[in-house]
Amino acid sequence: MALRSSSPVRPSTSATATGRRGSWPPRCGRLGRLCRPRTKAVGVTGFTRRLALGLLALGPALAGAGQAHAQAFEPLTIVSGDKRHPFQVEVARNDAERAQGLMFRRTMAADRGMLFDFQKVQPISMWMRNTYISLDMLFIRPDGTVARIAENAEPLSERTIPSGEPVLAVLEVNAGTAKRLGLKPGDRVEHAMFQRR
Repeated sequence: MALRSSSPVRPSTSATATGRRGSWPPRCGRLGRLCRPRTKAVGVTGFTRRLALGLLALGPALAGAGQAHAQAFEPLTIVSGDKRHPFQVEVARNDAERAQGLMFRRTMAADRGMLFDFQKVQPISMWMRNTYISLDMLFIRPDGTVARIAENAEPLSERTIPSGEPVLAVLEVNAGTAKRLGLKPGDRVEHAMFQRR
């Protein structure tokens, strides 16, 4: 939104700075004090009101900005034995998203998670820096099979959690999920990321 200027237009340079007429800045009264241009209080109030209403309208969006960085959910299924466990996950595909991860989140729904796509197979180490919720981490091979599960990662810990072997991805879910669902190494994760390979 552009703010309309209420200051007067400066006269051309041919006007004298000392003469009473055409001088700049304008002077008022016998003492020649500087005059302030008059502004309509209604205009300023109207602008202020519109600005305040605009900020109120944006308030909820701004308040959720910290959590809105990767809110597009994608379907993912963990297959364990003859059982299928559906999840909706956020996918961290670039360095910035992977570095942010689930930091500063206070809650996560039971059927949600975050899938970290590391783009290539490599040994991975994770940590819980600035992460307030305890997590289970599933380290996943390129074919979608689970290589290792690290359960109940301690919130805010800077202790590294290694993959144990080269992996392509890591799935983070709420702590206790692996035990509750009976997940184990060798289970399969179904997601478009693993179908491409």
